Formats: sequence, structure tokens, C-alpha cells
Amino acid sequence: RRHREELDLFVRTHPTSARLAASAKGHLLSGVPMPWMTRWPGGFPVFVDQARGARFTDVDGIEYVDFCLGDTGAMTGHALPQVAEALRDRALRGITTMLPNDDAIWVAEELTRRFGLPKWQFAMTATDANRFVLRFARHLTGRPKVAVIDWCYHGTVDETLVIRADDGTTVSRPGAIGPGFDPALTTRVVPFNDLDALEATLSTGDVACLLMEPALTNIGIVLPDEGYMEGVREITRRHGVLLVIDETHTICAGPGGCTRAWSLEPDFFVIGKPIGGGMPAAVYGMSAEVAARLEDALSGDSVDVSGVGGTLTGNALALAAIRATLSTTLRQEDFDAMIPLASAWTEGVRNGYERHGLPWHVQ
Repeated sequence: RRHREELDLFVRTHPTSARLAASAKGHLLSGVPMPWMTRWPGGFPVFVDQARGARFTDVDGIEYVDFCLGDTGAMTGHALPQVAEALRDRALRGITTMLPNDDAIWVAEELTRRFGLPKWQFAMTATDANRFVLRFARHLTGRPKVAVIDWCYHGTVDETLVIRADDGTTVSRPGAIGPGFDPALTTRVVPFNDLDALEATLSTGDVACLLMEPALTNIGIVLPDEGYMEGVREITRRHGVLLVIDETHTICAGPGGCTRAWSLEPDFFVIGKPIGGGMPAAVYGMSAEVAARLEDALSGDSVDVSGVGGTLTGNALALAAIRATLSTTLRQEDFDAMIPLASAWTEGVRNGYERHGLPWHVQ
């Protein structure tokens, strides 16, 4: 009864969203463009009218403070004028040609300045970038398997939708739909902050790369223990395993992400979402040694069926968005303001729940 009353209240306060949600069920699967959108509480998702900065307004005129920011796709804020202007200018001059332009050079140089890796390529999403990098790692090492962290999230990459079972085996993550193969054939899973487990896993000799976030972000924020990332780098190097750092979320640590802040030395580096100011875009970088080996492999006529790239990859619109975003946001001066604000917010939340004796946690 209480749930029914709450749903009725939600409908009364969001009548336009309720009407649109009912209409959407006619031709949209589950009534939404993407299944995740059904997770809004209240019986149906609100429909957005506009979003600016850190707020959005729904079609019923209700304004929200947006702590989600498109799951960090709009980490730099909604409707950035400089990005909108760059997109308009670029669209009027051609969106995609499958040829480079000077934005590609500027972006690659800026990525090197921020993250330290010398060579870069582009993708449409971090999922795509991770897929490409896993292919590269298997090619370079001749090894069939990849390693990931237990309860990781790297997009919709099949090899990473896994968890570690109680007996240490690799199984599909709960909720993963239609796995095309037994994940134990492709993936080994290790717990975060467990160097002994990593040592045992990589000593098998069949792992091409370790794909990981420097801090877990999709099960809350789990920070690395002191010395953990240094240990990861030492163990991976000793076993000839390529280290892939995915900073799609952890860019919030600073303009160079955790890679620069913590002096990490990845063989590959992946980041998506925030760098395009909301425009679909991603990049992946690599060390000079890795790049030299890959350039030979990618110089043949069959590169278009290598499993890497795509018709719209590196398109001019995405490159313009990345350039506009990285030249105006996610800079040191931005983090100089954001980090103290985040720290103050965290301290305030912690003081509040500790004062009331609530069993909560905040990072």
C-alpha cells in the first residue's frame, strides 16, 4: 500500500514525465533508450528538458542537483559553451572523413603532457578502447588470457564481465546477459589490494595483460593500500605482463589522473567519457616500446579487419570535443578548486553520520 501511495504521489508531481513514460513503452524496449535508465526510483524515469552545469530540469519544470553527471560522462558539467561552439563549428566543416586533421595532433600532444605516454590512438568509447588494447596485448605477448580485478568495471568488454568465485575460478558476473563463451577460458580474476594473489595468478605464464583501475570505482570507491600499485608494476614486469590502466573514472584525482598523481608507469592507458565534455569519445595511449612493436603490425593492407578501429573512430567532431574540453577544463586550476570542495563535502558527510551513529561510509 505504501509503495502504491508513493507511486501515485510521484505521478502527480511528475505528470508530463508520466505521460511520456507511458507513451515510450510503445516502441522503446522497457520504455527507455537504454536499459540502465529504468533504474530511476519512482516507477518510471523522469524525462529531461535541459541540463546546464551541475543541474538539470525535467519536463515538469523540476530542477535537480545532478550528482551523477551522466555517470561521469558530463563530469566537466552539462552544456559547456566552449564545447557546444566547437561542435557547431566542426559540424559545419564536416563531421567525419576517415582522415586526420590538426586537432588530432593537438589532442595527442596534450594527452602526452598530462599522462606521460608518448603515442595515442582514438576510440568512440572506453569500452572500445579496452577491447582494442586487449587485442594488442594478446598479439604482443602471444598469451591467450587477460587478468582483471574482482568486481571491476571496464564497460561492456566480454572478458571483464566476470567475478572471482569462492573457489578462485572465473565466472560470469551476475546480471551479464548472453555470455558468448566460458569466461574462465579468457580471464583470470584477482582481488584488489592482494599482491600475493596477483603473484600467483601471473606466475601461470598465460596472462597477456592486467587491466585495472588504480582505484575501484563501480562498487563504491576502494583506494589502493600503500605500496600496492608499486607492487603491481613490479610483479607485472617480472612476469612479462602488460599493465593497462583504465582512468575513465579516476581522472577525478587530478589533470593527469592517478597515473600522474601516483607516478604510475602503465604500458597502456585508457580513458573515455569525461574528456569529450559529454560527446562520445575515448583515447588509449601506450609506451614507446609498445608503440614501436605495434606500428609494424598495423602497417599492412589488412589493418581494416584487424578488429581495431571503426568507421567513425577518430572522427573530427569527437576530436573537436576533446580539444575544447581539455583546453578549458580538467586543468590544474580546476582541481585546485574542486579537490578542497570535495574534501570539505566528504568531511561534512562523515561528521554528520558519525554524530548520529549511522553505519555509513564515504570516500
